[in-house]
Amino acid sequence: MKSEDTPFVGGPLDGRVLSVLLGPTGHPPKVYRVPVPDDAGGPPTVLVYRRVAAETGRRLALTPSWRYEYDADGDKNTGLKWPWSKPDKS
Repeated sequence: MKSEDTPFVGGPLDGRVLSVLLGPTGHPPKVYRVPVPDDAGGPPTVLVYRRVAAETGRRLALTPSWRYEYDADGDKNTGLKWPWSKPDKS
């Protein structure tokens, strides 16, 4: 499988560049979850990073570059978004 060095912005992984596996379309996953084990032996904390397009200095970018930004809200269940579904009122 192919991988791509992807920068992480914000949160505990700020400034790090990790090698992320690419999917069948050649893009990294939209959401990257990093489990962090608990020192007391409890359930692990999950850090959530969301994929965004990275700004490029070139005018015409034929292959998009990506980066991950920290999502402080965590892992909220977005589910599938069908056109006929009503939006959540939360």
